[in-house]
Amino acid sequence: MRRLQQPSTGPDDPDSPRSAPVGNVPAELNRFVGRATELAALGGLLEESRLVTVVGVAGVGKTRCAGRVAALTEKRYCDGVWLAELSPVREPGLLEHAVVEALGLTDHTGRPPRTVLVEHLRERRALLVLDGFEHLVEGCADLVRELLRRAPGLQVLAAGRRPLLVDGEVTFTLAPMCDEDAVELFAERARSVRPDREPTAGDRAATLELCHRLDGIPLALELAAGRLRALSVDQVLLRLDDRFRLLTGGSRGAPPRHRALRTAIGWSHELCTPEQRLLWARLSVFAGQFDLEAAEYICGGAGLPADAVLDVLEELLAQSVVEREDGVTGTRYRLLESVREYGAEWLAAAGDTRRMRRRHRDWFLGLATWCELDWFSARQAEVAARIDAELPNLRRAMECSMESPDEVHLAHHLAGSLWFYWAGCGRLSEGRYWLEHVLEEPTPYDASRLKVLWVLGYVAVLQGDAVGAISALQECREEAERSGDATATAYAVHRTGCLAIVTDDPARAEELLREALGRYREIGELNSNVVMAQVELAMAVAFQGDLDAAADICEEVRELCEDHGERWALAYALYVLAYAALRRGLPERARRMLGECLSIGRTFDDLLVTALSLELLALVTAVEGDAGEAAVLQGAAERIWPSVGLPLFGSVYFGRPRVECEEQVRRELGDAAYEAGLRAGRRLDRAAVVERALGGGGGRERRDTPGAESGPSAGGTRRPAASRMTGRGGPERW
Repeated sequence: MRRLQQPSTGPDDPDSPRSAPVGNVPAELNRFVGRATELAALGGLLEESRLVTVVGVAGVGKTRCAGRVAALTEKRYCDGVWLAELSPVREPGLLEHAVVEALGLTDHTGRPPRTVLVEHLRERRALLVLDGFEHLVEGCADLVRELLRRAPGLQVLAAGRRPLLVDGEVTFTLAPMCDEDAVELFAERARSVRPDREPTAGDRAATLELCHRLDGIPLALELAAGRLRALSVDQVLLRLDDRFRLLTGGSRGAPPRHRALRTAIGWSHELCTPEQRLLWARLSVFAGQFDLEAAEYICGGAGLPADAVLDVLEELLAQSVVEREDGVTGTRYRLLESVREYGAEWLAAAGDTRRMRRRHRDWFLGLATWCELDWFSARQAEVAARIDAELPNLRRAMECSMESPDEVHLAHHLAGSLWFYWAGCGRLSEGRYWLEHVLEEPTPYDASRLKVLWVLGYVAVLQGDAVGAISALQECREEAERSGDATATAYAVHRTGCLAIVTDDPARAEELLREALGRYREIGELNSNVVMAQVELAMAVAFQGDLDAAADICEEVRELCEDHGERWALAYALYVLAYAALRRGLPERARRMLGECLSIGRTFDDLLVTALSLELLALVTAVEGDAGEAAVLQGAAERIWPSVGLPLFGSVYFGRPRVECEEQVRRELGDAAYEAGLRAGRRLDRAAVVERALGGGGGRERRDTPGAESGPSAGGTRRPAASRMTGRGGPERW
């Protein structure tokens, strides 16, 4: 069995200089201590087995060891190492969505997420790390079994309290730390708490005794080290001894090591002030991360004023009960899962769980409502990042509302309010799951249920599901007209017009969209949906041959977007304007607009505008004289379309730029070179092709042999055009 290279010298060392890794395994926030034998054994098992499961009691270090071995072995996996943290996922139906999310996949289609995972992983060599799966073990085992069967290059490293019991699984039981490693870990964490204090000989003896008492469990050791801000090692040992006698008496049936962990957590809990214990218990309602404002609103109240939450939270941070994490949305916090569960038990014992869950639900209901309003502003990117960070909490809020028939309408409101996230930020699949799920409970046709129906119709349109779309939209319109809900009627008409566009009925689409825009004006509605209705009207007009009128509409949209800071809908308006510019013989202008489209699509993870822009950019590139690069861009777009839906919606109108580009490029390069360019493009992932298209991937270097397979794969792109496009050689209009 090959041992892993030691961190200081080995090529697999995550701290050594190398190219940026592929994957999402987070960087370690503090030094990894010990476990050399275990890491080597796990690395060897991954060489021999496709499924390795690390099992052990809570707090023994399964997560940290799995993450470390993943980082050490990442160079073995050309398609990356990907971590899926499953402990925040409570709804079994969201398991596969969570793995899709962890892999960074965006899929606009109606395909089940399992299909998306299988197709993505089928020909890749990757390591999937599943952490905290024990509450989803049946579904997780079924998913892993199918992924391993259908993706021969995939390996899975799982970490949980029990094995998956899948054929071929090798189970590695992670034991507590040996004395040497335990002492080193405690000393390391003690130095981070008291860097100015040198341990004495007496401290070393007390530390060894402490490690014995805590059975070498890393979480227990770290919690104990956190107490050194206020106590000496001897004092910690004395107080821990008291906690042992107090807290283990009623747990004779529990494993000794599990009792040691609970003792350590319980001991930290007993040393907390009443306010600290109260906040600890209330924080347990969060799923994953949370921010200070949410903690103050949800956890403030009787016994703990909101303005005191910050001070108490800082005290819990100092005691290692709460962890701080800084990211794109600012400073956030989280409880380790074992610590969270302990707090949840105390919250339940106090009979306060239901009330706190409702406060949690109300906060995130308000957050979603605010974000929906703020989406139509210059803060769109901030809103998208915020919802991304809060998704586990938003899921929990919807679950809470579904538990009582009297509160299902709140789940409707929450799922409907997130339309911009489902449709604009690459979350169509999960959005459809929630929209259909909240509709399962029969409720009156109030405004919130009608909103869910039109949002579901919109999602189905974007996924290419015409039957599902018309079913939801028809139901929405009929009930809206019956109840006199003018807003829901306008949205149902609008999205039916959108469906007509993608199903190649532009005349009907124009009629419906003009009607919808009239209804929006009557009720005073103005937001990103209304702006998109104008863009879709421009498309319908363009498809009927009037590019000038379409461009005029999109110029108005452009001004409106600039006034409000709207970027998402702007990308689609720029797409139409770019086509008009190309037809007017202005390919450079079209290229600039499409570059902005791609930048916006990257910001919001919008695959649809990305794929459409690449298709049109391929035609621009061909017109400018670089047929080889045009073929590469078409191949890259081909790779994206399966995650969007039917390529170009199966539409003759949307497909014309691709047909025209293919005809021109095949004519210039020949069939063999064109196919070679497509293959080169299909090898590019989305990030790489967007960077290339924007000029950051060496894409503007001249090639001597455009169209040869070595050319596109090497990254060369367009040559200067001999002349501007006159419109000859292709259709003059959509």
